[in-house]
Amino acid sequence: MSRAFIFPGQGSQFIGMGKDLAESFPEAREIFEEVDGALDQKLSTLMFDGDIADLNMTENTQPALMAVSMAIIRVLEKQGGIDLKDVCSYVAGHSLGEYSALTAVGAFNLADTARLLKLRGQAMQRAVPVGVGSMAAILGLDLPDVQAITAKAQASGEDDLVCQSANDNSVGQVVVSGHVAAVQMAVDMASEQGAKRAVILPVSAPFHCALMAPAAREMVEALADIDIRKPSVPVISNVKAKPVSKPEEIRILLVDQIIGMVRWRESILWMGDNGVDDMVELGAGKVLYGLVRRIVKDIACESVGTPEQVEALIAKLKS
Repeated sequence: MSRAFIFPGQGSQFIGMGKDLAESFPEAREIFEEVDGALDQKLSTLMFDGDIADLNMTENTQPALMAVSMAIIRVLEKQGGIDLKDVCSYVAGHSLGEYSALTAVGAFNLADTARLLKLRGQAMQRAVPVGVGSMAAILGLDLPDVQAITAKAQASGEDDLVCQSANDNSVGQVVVSGHVAAVQMAVDMASEQGAKRAVILPVSAPFHCALMAPAAREMVEALADIDIRKPSVPVISNVKAKPVSKPEEIRILLVDQIIGMVRWRESILWMGDNGVDDMVELGAGKVLYGLVRRIVKDIACESVGTPEQVEALIAKLKS
């Protein structure tokens, strides 16, 4: 059996996430305390018992989701005695989840990742004034069809409109991003061309498109002084949809990721084509589990986020 661990991105958050882990495992509690300390913020209090509007702020969502994933990793390591390189062939994460994946396999330390994701969220929010950008989900059309639509939408307006494919999530599920007018044109065209659904998403900024260039510049500076080590397990890059392990390449690709498309469907297909037959989502929610099931039918997949699921995974990995 060849296994991959995968880590969720924005959209998986909910109030209460990680609370049962902290109550059940001292190792998980340590992670939340370390992230709080690194950020000089009671992020765990917000996660466990706060207001969803505050948790949904990108600068909070990103380190919070990473913290839940890393709490599970810490329990696997400390309680289960499990070394990731012995039980998986690849790791991957969706957008911010790539930082979780890199941290899980030792490329980043936890405190650096928490601070990077806090800054990443702030930079992405600052990059585009509220109301200028938008994102939309196009369901029922494949990537080439959506790319043709975004090209038309981008070319149809004035003032250098931006409209790009931002997330190739699964078969028939592509998210587009860009200026409000261009994204609305893409939604209209997709509906005319037979999309099952084409809906504007309730997000605060147009992620993973050229409008994020100011955020990418901020991340160049933020990542410049970070010690990136060679990961113990190859990480599937969002940008390349292939494994990377060289620290300097990782540094460059994390910047490119800000303005580039998340090639999640291709990443899952690549792992399947290269022997992976078992995938485990580690973290909050079950979003990636659902996407994997739509991309490949013959890869076993499970989502692990509760204490009971963590204990079951430990038993499975040690059997």
